[in-house]
Amino acid sequence: MSRRTTAPAPFAHRHVGTGSDDQRIMLAAMGMDDCGALTDAAVPTAIRQTTPLELPAPLSEPEVLERLRQLAAKNICKVQMIGQGYYGTVTPGVIQRNVLESPAWYTAYTPYQPEISQGRLEALLNFQTVVADLTALPVANASLLDEATAVAEAVLLMRRTNKAAADGFVVLDAELLPQSIAVVRGRAEALGFEVVVADLDVGLPDGEITGVVLQQPGTSGRMRDQSGIIAAARARGAMVTVAADLLALTLITPPGEQGADIAVGSAQRFGVPLFYGGPHAAYMAVRQGLERALPGRLVGVSKDALGTPAYRLALQTREQHIRRERATSNICTAQALLAIVAGFYAVYHGPEGLRRIARHAHDAARTLAATLTDQGVELTAEHFFDTLTVRVPGRARAVVAAADAAGVNLRLADADHVGISCDETTTPAHLAAVVAAFTGEDAAGLDTPTDEAFALPAGLVRSTEYLTHPVFHQHRSETQMLRYLRRLADRDLALDRTMIPLGSCTMKLNATTEMQAITWPEFASIHPLAPDHQTAGWRELIADLESWLATITGYDRVSIQPNAGSQGELAGLLAIRGYHRSRGEHQRTVCLIPASAHGTNAASAVLAGMQVVAVATAADGTIDQADLSAKLTEHGDRLAAIMITYPSTHGVYDTDVRDVCDAVHAAGGQVYVDGANLNALVGLAQPGRFGGDVSHLNLHKTFCIPHGGGGPGVGPVAVRAHLAPFLPGDPAPAAGNAEAGLGAAISAARFGSAGVLPISWAYIALMGGEGLTRATESALLAANYIARRLDPYFPALYTGESGLVAHECILDLRQLTAATGVTAEDVAKRLIDFGFHAPTLAFPVPGTLMVEPTESEDLAELDRFIDAMIAIRAEIDQIAADGFPVEASPLRHAPHPATIVAATDWDRPYTREQAAFPLATLRRDKYFPPVARIDGAHGDRHLVCSCPPVADFA
Repeated sequence: MSRRTTAPAPFAHRHVGTGSDDQRIMLAAMGMDDCGALTDAAVPTAIRQTTPLELPAPLSEPEVLERLRQLAAKNICKVQMIGQGYYGTVTPGVIQRNVLESPAWYTAYTPYQPEISQGRLEALLNFQTVVADLTALPVANASLLDEATAVAEAVLLMRRTNKAAADGFVVLDAELLPQSIAVVRGRAEALGFEVVVADLDVGLPDGEITGVVLQQPGTSGRMRDQSGIIAAARARGAMVTVAADLLALTLITPPGEQGADIAVGSAQRFGVPLFYGGPHAAYMAVRQGLERALPGRLVGVSKDALGTPAYRLALQTREQHIRRERATSNICTAQALLAIVAGFYAVYHGPEGLRRIARHAHDAARTLAATLTDQGVELTAEHFFDTLTVRVPGRARAVVAAADAAGVNLRLADADHVGISCDETTTPAHLAAVVAAFTGEDAAGLDTPTDEAFALPAGLVRSTEYLTHPVFHQHRSETQMLRYLRRLADRDLALDRTMIPLGSCTMKLNATTEMQAITWPEFASIHPLAPDHQTAGWRELIADLESWLATITGYDRVSIQPNAGSQGELAGLLAIRGYHRSRGEHQRTVCLIPASAHGTNAASAVLAGMQVVAVATAADGTIDQADLSAKLTEHGDRLAAIMITYPSTHGVYDTDVRDVCDAVHAAGGQVYVDGANLNALVGLAQPGRFGGDVSHLNLHKTFCIPHGGGGPGVGPVAVRAHLAPFLPGDPAPAAGNAEAGLGAAISAARFGSAGVLPISWAYIALMGGEGLTRATESALLAANYIARRLDPYFPALYTGESGLVAHECILDLRQLTAATGVTAEDVAKRLIDFGFHAPTLAFPVPGTLMVEPTESEDLAELDRFIDAMIAIRAEIDQIAADGFPVEASPLRHAPHPATIVAATDWDRPYTREQAAFPLATLRRDKYFPPVARIDGAHGDRHLVCSCPPVADFA
């Protein structure tokens, strides 16, 4: 294989944690001369790419920022009054700087280790409380991906829980947002159930109805009392979902009080920028009895070993992707960081502030309505919250163009109607510009409506309280809020404090330069339905990124619409389904999935309408070739695809991957290569060239978008040319923009979570092809160095033919557990006392820990982790050698918060020093978890998923 002859880009030295001296030490421990030799030994020759990545030459950090400024300048910032689920909002500076732009919040991982996640769990519990209070439904989740996919999840929830009408159809309100209708139709087509879009003013359609979805306010802005429709639906055995505007719910009767079973919607207007369509946290709340069917994550209150209240993810068996082929949802990542921002927005403003913001938007719409009607312009509805639809026969395009010229974006509903949405940023000057666009003259003044004019109907005015918990009343000053944010952040371990060695999750550097542009107004304030002539910079950046990702992966086309890895999986499988059906091969519905695969693989296949068939794993962790051959023969012309992860889920480069791909292709199937482990391939091998037909990529793993405590994620789908026609389509083509593809819409916005794409664009631009290749080689070196150093203590379960691993290794604790009773979970909790986030626990093999150090950690940090693991092994050996009871050991009692270590009484058979300072280096920089080990079962038995009374914490 060829060796590098030129120095990498300067930024690569910042991104890769190990310098040349560090790497010489690590290579010596491996018995290797250089990284090229390690790569040649680890990566099978049969899949290696023979030419360097043809990407633009790397730029310096100042050059990248300058190029991003040039792209940003091509976007035109307007006053955004388009609405349709996206609104202008003000992100409080204290939240923008100290949460959205703070690595303490954006570099955190999903809170699966709750003892080191109490800050972000409290923040998510705040979000759940906001949603539950405003919707008047008792159980809310910790966010979903966007409103359209949340509506789709609600439809699926109604179908699986309404057993009395399981064979019925689903009715969608004609007033539902167009993107929600598009996404639901795509899911329904794949799963084979009927959807009817109906004008519910006329009444419910005849026939058996499983569920009804209403919108409040409707897409036209119209407000109506929906209690009658809800009662009629329930009388016919249907369940009811209301897609509701959270801000409107501060003023109007909530869905729960009107009899709805489910409420969904977006929290975007609670301080989250428009971001050209995302990332935005969606929400779902349900009535009592549906909590175990709720998709996504649910934060609950439990207690720790001392009986102290503590937060954790509740009902974790309800995480749908864990159920594999029995899954009813494939939701994995959410939009946790954005949910946290929205929750803090409510904390900062409180109920009075939210009502004031809602009244401002409502009063602006009322003022506009009074002024326009005084000018003889006709409204389509008398009752509205913040949105008007105005009838201007034959003049709609001219009005929208006039407003555009005046700096305001309005919604072109059709040739005769214009939509206008007001929000917290709307000013009298904006309203005057809108009036002038309709009348053709400068507004002489705005009419002040009477108290009665265009007021909310009396029957819709909210009479119940909300956000009564003290947390929503204590943080009005910026000083108080700042300290609250800092207090919560200090309870957590994020990437800004320690290595997070999570196998399969790739927690690497999220460089500041990469992050800077996402909150620039020229990127953050653009509406996803803004006309294309205003978004040239965004679309050029997206085109660059799609092209670069295609080059890196060896595919022909990329769509960045999927806003999570699981959604990228679904998009890829739907493309395969569409391809087979276009060829008349409707019978091809069987999807082969190795038993070791990520749980979302099977869940996504189910949602794509496929039948999941498991393929056995051989003793060495590879696909069992005999079982694969038998399954190919058994299913014959019913085979649709195989889903494989490469390198395998076991952290090894399987040498037979080409043989697997060839066998599936020979049987008429397509090959889906899961991109979860792409960090071991970039610059070395391309899945589109060694047999893949389609892959999803995790930009929040390989390409540096931070995990944000569980989202944002972006899961682009990359395909070979024959699948390109079936890439995700535009969910709202009526906006007049070019379609993104011909397949089913996957997400609410044409470009998904576009707001975080500048991060990955900057990463690739900074690294260039050679820098990306160096990063991959360095990731391989780090993983193999850890595996080699720890082999005498915790041997790696799987290695390749060369005795090497890929970018991660599975440490096998099962024999130690059998001999001593110490579990992998005990080791995970004990690592907290050493200041580490645990590796991935019990996946893909129970009783193991999967470690992925990434390329961004330096040698000192790698050695610190190794020293911690060796010290833990010594504690395990003490149990084995001395008969020390595991129940009394520091491992079983871990972690040790300061309240335990500093307590007056100490009756444990090990010292306080061993508990808190098992290594001398911890005296310099010690993290104390805020709670002891949490009792998960208690939290599930006594589910509390909103802010508990303060007395509980006394």
